[in-house]
Amino acid sequence: MIRVLLVDDQPLIRSGFRALLDLEDDIEVVAEAADGKEGLSLARRHLPDIALVDIQMPVMDGIEVTRRVAADPALERMHVVILTNYGMDEYVFDALRAGAAGFLVKDILPEDLLHAVRVAARGDALLAPSITRKLINRYVTQPLNSGLDKALEELTNREREAVALVAQGLSNDEIAGRMVISPLTAKTHVNRAMTKLHARDRAHLVVLAYESGLVTPRDS
Repeated sequence: MIRVLLVDDQPLIRSGFRALLDLEDDIEVVAEAADGKEGLSLARRHLPDIALVDIQMPVMDGIEVTRRVAADPALERMHVVILTNYGMDEYVFDALRAGAAGFLVKDILPEDLLHAVRVAARGDALLAPSITRKLINRYVTQPLNSGLDKALEELTNREREAVALVAQGLSNDEIAGRMVISPLTAKTHVNRAMTKLHARDRAHLVVLAYESGLVTPRDS
């Protein structure tokens, strides 16, 4: 059972998402919160697998919630998925840096929401192509992070290839197809790269790929 926490200051959004999610046999909404502070408290109480968190809320916004979740060892197994009204607003980049596992636009189709929750529960990143492109554009003007050079040297060629494909938004199954390997082997390459680069999750791995220069906008 995938346990979900809803954190949004709009009751209509919460009720709509709950109504849809609760219809599924493998998904359960364990709690709802109208602001980030309440959401963080409920997260610590219920320990959900996924928290769908609005990026802009009173009392505590989604970015601060994400930072505190990432810093709390008790919540290390919980994935924060940011809810936004736009495909990419000025706060999304900061949320990704803070540790968000992905992003959903609030007008998402019902079947896409269900798919996204299941993907996030598996630990895969939720980076839609539109968001990935804008993330890449943001890095065009960013200086490269040379502090990752030593960690990059530890990656094998296959692990580098897997990271580049993750940065394009591909799932493990899609990476396996591109690399002509089994999905299990693809997952192993990705997980080893995450360990060597100290990535919290796949979304963080994408950030590190661009920050280090391992992947450039031309590659994607």
